[in-house]
Amino acid sequence: MLVEDDHAVAQTLTDALESSGYRVWLAETGADAKTLLEQTRPDLIILDLMLPDVDGLVLCSGLKAIADVPIVICSATPQKRDAILGLKLGADDFIAKPFDIYELEARVEAVLRRTTQTRVSEPSPAPPDHIRVGELIIDRSRRRVTLGGEPIQLTPTEYRLVSALASRPDEILSRDDLATLVWGYQDASSGRTIDVHIRRLRVKLSAGPVPAPAIVAVRGFGYKMAVEDTANGAAA
Repeated sequence: MLVEDDHAVAQTLTDALESSGYRVWLAETGADAKTLLEQTRPDLIILDLMLPDVDGLVLCSGLKAIADVPIVICSATPQKRDAILGLKLGADDFIAKPFDIYELEARVEAVLRRTTQTRVSEPSPAPPDHIRVGELIIDRSRRRVTLGGEPIQLTPTEYRLVSALASRPDEILSRDDLATLVWGYQDASSGRTIDVHIRRLRVKLSAGPVPAPAIVAVRGFGYKMAVEDTANGAAA
């Protein structure tokens, strides 16, 4: 899938990729990209950061929240910070415009090759009715959460929130993404409401018998549940 609002660039990339045997779906906005990703589940996403309706870095995290599809960021932004942050947000590679089309194709092939090798070597996933991050276990069939073997009493909203975070460990979810996962919609007050529930959730998890996976705030983007960190309570 190609996410690019510049028609000339999009046409050039589409022609080149299709001539190399790839099937290309084009999205010109962030909203179109999310819809197209849900409908097509492509093997890889080429993402431009400069889009008319959303910051490309925010969109990168949002796309990863929908599906674990490799992303190659392709952008004219001169800031090295954007490249670094894009990789931290889940992108698999970054190439700056202007670029050589053959270099882009080589990077796409390399990312697809790495992704295929990783998927083949991964062990079978845990049963779908259980989510485990460290000592935190979520039994979705019983809607029960335990930490170190002890039950943690959560409200329905807190349960949906911890389930959303734990089901995507180490993946940054925006406040809007979390609101949609928790309530099925988002509005102007969703971000503040998510922050309140995150604080309450941290308090309850910190009272458990063992350290809980940390719920880490990523300033300007959202939250993630860290797999390795157990110092629960990074401030928003």
